[in-house]
Amino acid sequence: MSVLSLFFHLAALLLVVSSALAHDPDAEIVDVPEVTVIGERPVAASSQQFIPDKEILLQPQGRPAQVLRLIPGFIAVEHSGGAGKADQYFLRGFDADHGTDVAFFADGMPINLRTHAHGQGYSDLNFIIPETIEGLDVYKGAYLPEFGDFATAGAVNFKTRDVVKEGVVQAAGGQFDTQRYMLMFSPTQDKVRTLFAAEGYYTNGPFENDNRYFRGNLLGKMTTNLTGRDELSLTGTFQKAQWNASGEIPLRAVADGSLDRFGAIDPSEGGKTLRSTARLNYHYDTTSGGQFFANAYAQYYRLDLFTNFTFFANDIATNGVPTGGDGIQQSDRRVMYGGDIGYKQRGEVLGLPSIGTIGLQTRVDNIHARLGTQTTRMPTGATTDSDILEASYAPFVKVEVQPMSWMRLAGGLRGETFTFDVRNRCATCAEQPAGRKQSGIVLPKMNLILGPWASTEFFANYGEGYHSNDARSAVAPGSSPLARAKSYEVGVRSKPWGPQGVEFIATLWRLDLKSELLFVGDEGTTEIRGATRREGVEVAARGQVWGPIYFNGSVTYTKAEFRNGDAIPLAPEVTAYGAVLVRWPEGLTSQLQATYLGVRPLTEDRSVNAPSWIDFDLSERYQLPIKLSHGRLEAFLFIQNLFNTKWEQAIFAFESQLRNEPAPVNGIHFVPGNPRTFMGGVAWYFGSPRVTVGLFLHSALTEAGTPRRF
Repeated sequence: MSVLSLFFHLAALLLVVSSALAHDPDAEIVDVPEVTVIGERPVAASSQQFIPDKEILLQPQGRPAQVLRLIPGFIAVEHSGGAGKADQYFLRGFDADHGTDVAFFADGMPINLRTHAHGQGYSDLNFIIPETIEGLDVYKGAYLPEFGDFATAGAVNFKTRDVVKEGVVQAAGGQFDTQRYMLMFSPTQDKVRTLFAAEGYYTNGPFENDNRYFRGNLLGKMTTNLTGRDELSLTGTFQKAQWNASGEIPLRAVADGSLDRFGAIDPSEGGKTLRSTARLNYHYDTTSGGQFFANAYAQYYRLDLFTNFTFFANDIATNGVPTGGDGIQQSDRRVMYGGDIGYKQRGEVLGLPSIGTIGLQTRVDNIHARLGTQTTRMPTGATTDSDILEASYAPFVKVEVQPMSWMRLAGGLRGETFTFDVRNRCATCAEQPAGRKQSGIVLPKMNLILGPWASTEFFANYGEGYHSNDARSAVAPGSSPLARAKSYEVGVRSKPWGPQGVEFIATLWRLDLKSELLFVGDEGTTEIRGATRREGVEVAARGQVWGPIYFNGSVTYTKAEFRNGDAIPLAPEVTAYGAVLVRWPEGLTSQLQATYLGVRPLTEDRSVNAPSWIDFDLSERYQLPIKLSHGRLEAFLFIQNLFNTKWEQAIFAFESQLRNEPAPVNGIHFVPGNPRTFMGGVAWYFGSPRVTVGLFLHSALTEAGTPRRF
């Protein structure tokens, strides 16, 4: 049975269910005023959670990916000696590289980029302004049919605000010429709710060769209700960035004193990027308990990345003497568009409370990806040069039933159909991937939730997910374009001291990933990977401990191996995060955070390992006791790496050759973690511009003796 045939059978079944759920269509329509209800969101797994903005705002704002460490077991580090490109992500035993096995979304719009010039699933989060985030929706595993590509280890949705009650102007500065400026305000807050935000960021970093990293971001959002039962939201963003990088440096050169820890072998590394996005979110609530939803998005993206990993190994092998080095250039130009449409119905079936959902998601990537050689950012040749058209269509169905007051069942199916079309643009390139292929997959999802008993719930989950492989490897003969993952999970969540107390979470999980083909963007070649198994345990606690003291912490242990027993390189065994927050009297808030990344094998035989590290950060925010006619002032201070620990962010084992070495050497290469860094600033919070201007005019006219009616 084909994916589409299966979908239509499921659609027919759901239409029958929806008819049973629907109320009388002739029922009287009554408009009611909008009511705000605050409550906990129901979850389908112990590892699913929502992280609110009050926790996000206390993170250092230089890197948006810093907020991800609030997710149990999630670590994000800089992948090269410059902050401009996507981070390296670790979750559930995955070195997810730049996003291969973690799906990222912004208000439901995919962030991961398929068939990217640098790495499959590349997810650069730097176009997000952290203060615009209302919260993070976090989904571990592959248990929900709403998520597809890259959602193997998990999925994260950045939900942006519709409006801010107070506008804010913020200026911050710190060591290494770091500067950050941010403006956010809502001109209208009633029927048409608007949000505008702008950010400018610059830093040279701690490196001997200045990063000169500049990032500029803009966001505009409008939300309105066309009727009393719907909501329409339009969002646009623009990002532009450029930077220099010091790259991954060889440990042997630092150990013998020939290279400083923050030095570089090739200081010409770096890049520039641009990203424009537009998204539309719409839903309409029917009088019969149903909801129609439709979302659409479009993106224009470009990246030019200049790197040099092996330094002179290929250069000397080709020329006999070092000349320009082994620099490579990766370029990506694309237009991406897509969306989803569906219907959700609440009601009863056979007297049981139920929810049925049916939907269809689609996405198209039109890509020009190129890999070539370069010297000091001047192109010297091409390795691959391809035009790629990649499209996917994903129908899904989901049913949630509560047969008993202490039992909920949720499950569904998701189908995926992919088309890959790769055309070679370079007749003289060393690698010339080309061809057309179509592939499909069907993914079942099942969830059981028991409780609550004494504020405790138990969960059992099974789901199948996948990540797509790069189209240039997918079209190769005998390839497997879609890598299936099977995930299992049991867990418990408990609030023994009531809804305002500490919440405890414990989860046991396993994830099996099928053998796959991996396109190595840095080489333009395809690498065969075997089947893997990852399993582990997560424990977490968060909430108000006592009075003004709050705690958030987690520890994750993972065993990650190929099915033949070999280690999976870079897969961390232990990750941990802990934070203590104290809300002092007189407007002071303090937070001490610790992030731990355990030992990681760098080779399959476990002969070389990356050392563990722990990093402490301190955050302080203080509302200044200065009386302003309109608004308030707040001062803040971030100290990253409080104890000035020497630690390594990205770390790898591979061969490279320095200018004075007779042959390539296999060794450790790393990106140093930042030293102790101070950054502080001031924020002015003000009322909406409309209110502020109105008060000013009223005051001015009254003083002039010309009272007016407003």
